[in-house]
Amino acid sequence: MDINEARRTQHLARPEGRVAYDDAGTGPLVVMVPGMGDLRSTYDELRAALLAAGYRVVTTDLRGHGDSDAGFTTHGDEATAGDVAALVEHLGAGPAVLVGNSMGSSAAAVVAADRPELVRGLVLLAPFLRDPQLPGAVRALMPVVYRAMLAAPWGAAAWTAYYRTLNKGSRSPRLDAHTAAIRASLRRPGHLRAFRDLTLALTHAPVEARVPRIQTPTLAVVGALDPDWKDPAAELAWIREATGARALLVEDAGHYPQHQTPEVVAEAVLALLAEVAPTEVAGA
Repeated sequence: MDINEARRTQHLARPEGRVAYDDAGTGPLVVMVPGMGDLRSTYDELRAALLAAGYRVVTTDLRGHGDSDAGFTTHGDEATAGDVAALVEHLGAGPAVLVGNSMGSSAAAVVAADRPELVRGLVLLAPFLRDPQLPGAVRALMPVVYRAMLAAPWGAAAWTAYYRTLNKGSRSPRLDAHTAAIRASLRRPGHLRAFRDLTLALTHAPVEARVPRIQTPTLAVVGALDPDWKDPAAELAWIREATGARALLVEDAGHYPQHQTPEVVAEAVLALLAEVAPTEVAGA
């Protein structure tokens, strides 16, 4: 049986709505958080590898994304970090290894800094631990661009077209199916509006301020072709220096190494897990 078939959506009640997650496997807890405009199924390959290695794997959708509710009025790194911390506490099996991609890595880093008792390891995939350095004129123009791009009725199609461009290098054989699922999710009532609200409010400045407090064993993975950074290798070097992370630059990946080069990412993640949260299966 394909272990991904065992996925069953559950919901965590939060003050303004519900956050969706699935929970499978036994063993040390791993919680995985996707980036903005993405779905928890971005982790399907990594989820399968970790379940096979004997881990309990929980993947969650962001507020206003996927199977989560769209009625939240607050969004961003700190709000998502609150959801992740509440989820780890709700599961009652912490501390957890937190895995985040893009904005999901920002939220995971906030949890590691603010609630270190909940985190035994940190995996940052294409992480935003600070805002990209953009010229002032470009930064001022971004809200205008996002408002136009994410307006109905074309917003869902526009985002998925842009999402595809972030997959530079190797492309997952399920990229078409995954982007179709993202597009369908954004067409749910309220979801496109929630996503637009997130993009307009998002800043990673609160994360950068917390970086010096991160003491958790950390793995940082960056695609060498990631278009979100002018120099991805230099950004990875800064992350390594700032957090003490072990660093992996994936030559043939862009912004989503977890499903562009899943074998490479799984090997690196399992190596960290073997140290911070070993299982009998992984040890064997």
